[in-house]
Amino acid sequence: MSGDILSQNEIDALLSALSTGEMSADDMKQEEGTQKIKVYDFKRALRFSKDQIRSLTRIHENFARLLTTYFSAQLRTYVQLNVASVDQIPFEEFIRSIPNMTLINIFEVPPLEGNILMEVNPNIAYSMLDRLMGGVGEIPGKVDNLTEIEMKIMTNLFERSFDNLREAWAGITDINPFLKEIEVNPQFLQMVSPNETVVVISFNIIIGESSGMINICIPHVVLEPIVPSLSVRYWMQTNKKEPTSNQSMQLEKRLKQTQLPIVAELGTGRMTVEDFLYLQKGDVLSLDRKVDDPLTIKIGDIPKFTAQPGQLKSRMAVQIIETLIGGDEDDE
Repeated sequence: MSGDILSQNEIDALLSALSTGEMSADDMKQEEGTQKIKVYDFKRALRFSKDQIRSLTRIHENFARLLTTYFSAQLRTYVQLNVASVDQIPFEEFIRSIPNMTLINIFEVPPLEGNILMEVNPNIAYSMLDRLMGGVGEIPGKVDNLTEIEMKIMTNLFERSFDNLREAWAGITDINPFLKEIEVNPQFLQMVSPNETVVVISFNIIIGESSGMINICIPHVVLEPIVPSLSVRYWMQTNKKEPTSNQSMQLEKRLKQTQLPIVAELGTGRMTVEDFLYLQKGDVLSLDRKVDDPLTIKIGDIPKFTAQPGQLKSRMAVQIIETLIGGDEDDE
């Protein structure tokens, strides 16, 4: 009882029971002292900690943002994708939760061993197909098997979509996902044993006026080699990495070799468009500076120095007189 939070109604009922004698303080102490037993289902062994589930959620929230951009471009319509839930369940339970006729993309993700599933709700799959074929994204009343041409179109769409997973996982490990095959009947899948723990990431997706679910199923055997990398401690250590001395030297070397445009500005002037159109060789332009005034030297578009014009050997040159104060980009 000490670990529970009672509502105001429950508190009032408890006080009323004590005042009427229906319950005594000794009964409450005895109930509080009894050992509470929680039921544990060994078929649903939890292989991932809450910390690791949160890390997987962050990764796939980034994946959802990347997929939103990708699908919007490919389908040429408004697409919204977001993570609905992240759960760890037995593989058998995942298979029972999806329709008998659906679109299942089976991916390999080397160097990790095993396969990853992307299950796409049939309504969403047909809406995508209709958009790719030039339609408005209508969903047919009856879900049928895809033809070879339709299967090829969907294969190209989802094969390129998993390039975004590589980018989403880049902070944890480098993977090279590729589409192995597409299945429409989940009963034919023999990926892992029925009791194997899998992580199921469910996405809500909206395509125009259509909506549905996309599920990604990742078996524990696939994630096992990188489980330590899913902890918050690993993320914090990764974020705190400082550049090595060699990296700093390489960066400094490249900065010193960067080329910048330098402009010696003689002055500025104004004229009408009509005068500009009739300019000819030999015409004289009136500027806002005197002949003996120093020139402004700009690095890019930022004034940095003043200089005196002259000649060095057979070339025109300028001699820097002083540095301009406040000539930084932030002060412009």
